[in-house]
Amino acid sequence: MKKRKLQIQQLEAKMKAFALVQTEPIPTTGWVKAIRTTLGMTLEQLGQRLSIAKQNVGKLEKREQDGSITLKSLRDAANALDMELVYGLVPKDGSLDTLIDRKARELAIQIVSRTSNTMKLEDQENSKERIRKAIDERAEELKREMPKVLWD
Repeated sequence: MKKRKLQIQQLEAKMKAFALVQTEPIPTTGWVKAIRTTLGMTLEQLGQRLSIAKQNVGKLEKREQDGSITLKSLRDAANALDMELVYGLVPKDGSLDTLIDRKARELAIQIVSRTSNTMKLEDQENSKERIRKAIDERAEELKREMPKVLWD
């Protein structure tokens, strides 16, 4: 388990740099076109650097703008612009730990709720405080074990 915790910490450290740029908006024209036009480079010039026709450069820029470009094409375009493609994923929850906490808590609520409903039907209902404590305990256990069911 210590190995998993270390992996999470190491990946979290790498993701922090990307979190800073997460809120930066992508240029409406896409990065390739924005950089190309800012540098004063024509479609034909970029096409020559990519060994493709200028019409295909326009198509590449359009694919980036609509989100259908491949990473390979984007990397090739970046290289042709003397740029480096930077690629990363950032947890929507802000951190991997927060994501894991949320998923563990959601699963713990499902598990404890099923048990609680069964007990209620048998006239052995627990107090709200006992249910809350059971959810907290189960969530902690799930975080420690990190079962695959956490991601179902």
